Amino acid sequence: MLLVAFLFFHMLKFFSSKIMLQFPIPPIYKIMAESLLLPLVRGVAGKAADALVETVTRMCGLDDDRQTLERRLLAVESKLANAEEMSETNPYVKSWMKELKSVAYQADDVLDDFQYEALRRQSKIGKSTTRKVLSYIMRHSPLLFRFEMSRKLKNVLKTINKLVKEMNMFGLESSVRREERQHPWRQTHSKLDETTQIFGRDDDKEVVVKLLLDQQDQRRVQVLPIIGMGGLGKTTLAKMVYNDQEVQQHFELKMWHCVSDNFDFIALLKSIIELVVSGRCDMPDMIELLQKKLEQVIGQKRFMLVLDDVWNEDERKWEDVLKPLLCSVGGPGSVIIVTTRSLKVASIMQTLRPHKLACLSEQDSWELFAQKAYSNGAEQEQAELVSIGRRIVNKCKGVPLALKTMGGLLSSYQQVQEWKAIEENDIGDSVRGKDEIMSILKLSYKHLSSEMKQCFTFLAFFPKDYVMNKDMLIQLWMANGFIQEKRPMELTSRGEFIFDELVWRSFLQDKQELTINYGATSYVTINCKMHDLMHDLAKDVTDECASIEELNQQKALLKDVCHMQVSKAELEQISGLCKGRTILRTLLAPSGSHKDFKVLLQVSTSLRALHCPPSSIVNCNKAIYAKHLRYLDLSWSEITELPESICVLYNLQTLRLIHCEELRQLPKDMARLRKLIHLHLSGCDRLERMSPNFGLLNSLHILTTFVVDTREGLGIEQLKDLQNLSNRLELLNLDKIESGRMQKKPILIRRKT
Repeated sequence: MLLVAFLFFHMLKFFSSKIMLQFPIPPIYKIMAESLLLPLVRGVAGKAADALVETVTRMCGLDDDRQTLERRLLAVESKLANAEEMSETNPYVKSWMKELKSVAYQADDVLDDFQYEALRRQSKIGKSTTRKVLSYIMRHSPLLFRFEMSRKLKNVLKTINKLVKEMNMFGLESSVRREERQHPWRQTHSKLDETTQIFGRDDDKEVVVKLLLDQQDQRRVQVLPIIGMGGLGKTTLAKMVYNDQEVQQHFELKMWHCVSDNFDFIALLKSIIELVVSGRCDMPDMIELLQKKLEQVIGQKRFMLVLDDVWNEDERKWEDVLKPLLCSVGGPGSVIIVTTRSLKVASIMQTLRPHKLACLSEQDSWELFAQKAYSNGAEQEQAELVSIGRRIVNKCKGVPLALKTMGGLLSSYQQVQEWKAIEENDIGDSVRGKDEIMSILKLSYKHLSSEMKQCFTFLAFFPKDYVMNKDMLIQLWMANGFIQEKRPMELTSRGEFIFDELVWRSFLQDKQELTINYGATSYVTINCKMHDLMHDLAKDVTDECASIEELNQQKALLKDVCHMQVSKAELEQISGLCKGRTILRTLLAPSGSHKDFKVLLQVSTSLRALHCPPSSIVNCNKAIYAKHLRYLDLSWSEITELPESICVLYNLQTLRLIHCEELRQLPKDMARLRKLIHLHLSGCDRLERMSPNFGLLNSLHILTTFVVDTREGLGIEQLKDLQNLSNRLELLNLDKIESGRMQKKPILIRRKT
């Protein structure tokens, strides 16, 4: 039997090597070959070496197993790059990698349990030396914990040992860990506003604007499609037209609605009404009522409506429902602009000849590319880089998104050899359309660092056209362990660096600074979006993010999904997908019934990030498996006080309580949460006091509100130990301070590290 297995593995090795000889992987792909599995295994190996984990395993008599696990993971890590290459042609290796990912997640949970136990014991004895912690564990470690953790650790180790034996039979080669390229922080992001740096679209804008203005005598609403392949800049052109000064003066009403995959005419009608009245439309979902309201609010005003990114190819939805409604209101000269990739969509909706968006000219392509690629001055320093750059521009075939992405990639390299290595890759000379640009985007993706890859692919978790908040993104990245820094207070800074890099490289776009008002107070936040093609790329390179709709279509279960966002309607379908434990790590469910949500929580024992429905927090409190949680969002909840169980979330980094208007007080033992970095309390106007000894939370980086009290442990002096705060901080109840020189009203202060 052993002989058969030996021959089988060597046959696999032989055939895979033959295949790779026939279809060699380009050099740059060999250098960059590393899957998302590599940073996962690296992170788990690092956790196995953690001092807190070592402390608990040693006291439980399990340190030999911990060391063995660490060594096995390091051995696997050294050969993963080669395994990734081989998996492209060898299905057995691909299956092996899938099993490795599963057990790596299990190992991470087990090690996290040890880490949590150390933090739990440490919190009970306050500020202690390591020696005191060790003695405490020796005297008080429960036998049940030792037994349970021994079983879990040995099960993981058993699977890892089996996988290592198989790995050794593949004949994989060890690879020297490549140093991650540290990209310099760029201070010019705010000055490089891409909305004002648009190349090659002035003529298109002039044509479209003239066409719209020429419709002023048309009594019926005219529909103008703008069509072109993904990444050409259809939305950019529509924005240029929308904000043109002549257009501003010509139309009495201007409205913009992003349609994307969801062609829900009820939602569309409500959105248009809301845009006109600048308020919420709470009308029933009845077309007759919405039609009358639409006629009332638009009347005979000349309007322009942009329907961005339309995909619907069902002619009946347009002809039978939306066209009679939208094209029967408004005054003469009203127009609808439709941006779409589909010729069929254009033919269904058009009344005017579609404006076909062409690729950029050679000169415009070069200027757009050069703006990104030579931002560090390399153009002046090395003429050879310009020659290589021009050849790469030719391969991008005038697609703006491809040009920006490749330019952003190359801006990180200054050596001729590095540029040549990228040029020599086949980035789609013989392929047309989406496959061509996708190959370009994948090449740029391969040049991201491991942590940037994890952070980018996580974005597949959000639906298309979703407006993402910068702070929330960074906090979710941190919760899932995608960002690795030795000091907790450096995690946020690292996250901000990664965010700006992804924006610079066009993996994220439409970065926008907004001011959010909560009554008399306000704070500044940054939002962004993701291009559809970038979303497609993220979905293509990871299988860890899925929606309920996708799972139902594929008739799949939740067991292999790590990150999921759920709507109220989808929660009602969730119980049928929960068969046994899940590896779900991120769950955002902003609304829904607590019954369905509780079912999901009971099988999700690996959660790192949770947005809990406001109506469910009290009912689901006992169902939350707290040990691994790093991110908890209870915003917009009507709770008056938080459950005391919050205080045992010792790993918690982020607690979001935005606009919890009824919240009166924080838990009295909250000072135990020593890993807390972000505490959002904006809009908690009825908060009466903070937790006692709040100054012990000295890892806080973001604190939006502090309520001053005169009682012991609740005064303003608690702020003196919070040396890492870097955001705007609102101070409330300053009138309680016995000093005539202090202002007797809330003030805002800015404090930097």
